Amino acid sequence: MSENNGAVETGFNGKILVVDLSSGSISVENVAENLYREYLGGYGLGARFLWDRVPAGIDPLAPENMLGLLPGLLTGTPLFGQRWQAVCKSPLTGGWGDANCGGDFGGVLKLAGWDGVLFFGKSENPAYLLVEGEKVELRDASDLWGTGAIESEVELKARHGKRASVANIGQAGETLSLISGICNDHGRLAARSGVGAVMGSKNLKAVVAVSERKIISQTPETIKMLRANLDDMVKPLKDFFSNFGTTGITAGSALNGDSPVKNWGGVGVVDFPQETAMQIDGGTAINPKMEKKYGCWHCPIACGAESVESTIEKYPYPHHTHRPEYEAMGAYGTMNLMNDPDALIYLNHLCNEYGFDVISAGGAASFAIECFENGVITKEDTGGLELRWGDAEAIVELTKMMGERRGIGDVLADGVQAAAAKLGPEAEQYAMHIGGQELPMHDPKLQPEFHTTYKLDPTPGRHTQYDANRRIGTIPAAPEDSKDYAGRGDHHKAAAEYMHVVNAGGMCQFIMMTANTANIPTWFNAVTGWDMDLDEIMAVGERIANLRMAYEVREGGNPRTRNVPTRVTGETSEATHAGPLEGVRLDTELLEVDYLNACGWDPESCKPSSEKLVSLGLSEVAEVLHV
Repeated sequence: MSENNGAVETGFNGKILVVDLSSGSISVENVAENLYREYLGGYGLGARFLWDRVPAGIDPLAPENMLGLLPGLLTGTPLFGQRWQAVCKSPLTGGWGDANCGGDFGGVLKLAGWDGVLFFGKSENPAYLLVEGEKVELRDASDLWGTGAIESEVELKARHGKRASVANIGQAGETLSLISGICNDHGRLAARSGVGAVMGSKNLKAVVAVSERKIISQTPETIKMLRANLDDMVKPLKDFFSNFGTTGITAGSALNGDSPVKNWGGVGVVDFPQETAMQIDGGTAINPKMEKKYGCWHCPIACGAESVESTIEKYPYPHHTHRPEYEAMGAYGTMNLMNDPDALIYLNHLCNEYGFDVISAGGAASFAIECFENGVITKEDTGGLELRWGDAEAIVELTKMMGERRGIGDVLADGVQAAAAKLGPEAEQYAMHIGGQELPMHDPKLQPEFHTTYKLDPTPGRHTQYDANRRIGTIPAAPEDSKDYAGRGDHHKAAAEYMHVVNAGGMCQFIMMTANTANIPTWFNAVTGWDMDLDEIMAVGERIANLRMAYEVREGGNPRTRNVPTRVTGETSEATHAGPLEGVRLDTELLEVDYLNACGWDPESCKPSSEKLVSLGLSEVAEVLHV
């Protein structure tokens, strides 16, 4: 905490904005301090707001849905807070929806005096919200509608000054693509769950936050703590992220079984071998095309980078294009057997400009190629475009067709589940998704917890909902042998709840991989004046986990019944006939039941028990679920 004109300044502002786009009304709501202590911020508070304010059973693209943009508890403070989350009912999966993002928007919104913005209703005409401290107003965005996310951000910053931060949608969100996200900082996306489509359904183009403040709750004590904690970081890992970002694992992951290959039906060492994979290696192939490092708001690692201007006419990415992250390199590279670094940088730029979730967009391209290869779609469907593995020019054109909803691109722009439903039963075997969401670039046959995460988390197909941080000290160890599937439930429960703390706290997962996270209570207490200990903090993670699952169940979801493609589990041997994962087949029943029992959730319905909900202070939620 710090002194601000005689008042004690904490790491939260104690208020949010609530905007009714249908009427144009804007109201201020105070948030009780106990809610921050119980839910922290980000999608912790978002879970509470979504449960309380959105009627059960609504259409996710209806005006009644809520779109919440919420920084984390530490976001905007000196202590490792860079991230914000979007929360809504998901139009992609039909249940709980959230998306996590870095960049600068979360910090600037917090510094402007607000711990979040909740949107309801639908504007009659395209609009954007301008937040300049206490001055908040809706403005017309008709002239911006139809522009890309980066293009419109440049224009809005020209209007509102260099201190402005912009969260907005591109053409994908405007046309209600179910795989669209919300962009800030010229290419950082809150990408998953179709949050961009919800924003587009409200005719909301952007939120512009402007602040003169540079940091919140800064004291000599917090700066001293920050320096000490920076010195305590795991230096080799910190240096790796700083030098290579997540792109640094691309080539190795293609070979060790981590990266899915050829729409989850191939094997890296066979279909994308070392000499191929090294052509998109982060250090030797991607970094030489970068000009400078990039970091999200006040990030001590700065794992990003920005490019020089492309000299390749057919892949004209502009100056300061973001270096692709590993998920982009996997989704468009290894998944599509594509090893042209310039094409991958350009595709990453296109997804940022259109506002596509790059995991889903790359997965849609793989799905389309396999459908084309097997005659499910033909050149007549693609407008003459030949879809082949490794054909970068064709994949670029296909992505443009998706962004512009042209031809087959219109079918693919809503993701592979919706596309397969339109193309017919023959296409379904090639649709690699769980619960409607395309899968991340980490194979659970190598890390079994990813299976239960992908299938059973309220928002399916999300790799960032699990991390086995070993420095926090409260997460039981998992079996060392990745093929030992017994006894992982308690470990996974604690690891997932830890990630809810990280996300709701506004902390970056990569910083948490390097920092001594046993210090989390000290960080929270330093900027709030609380006396939380690790047990209380982990109870917050458990509370968020149960409220997210309760919402999913209330909306008719049952993660236990979600289908997982057999290529993912190893039930079929297409991706396991050779290489590091040869012969691996997950014991999915053991993994799932062990995890659900550990959580206190019904092993058939995933419904949290009444006793569990009451113990977490969620009695009113228990009354709804257990009528």
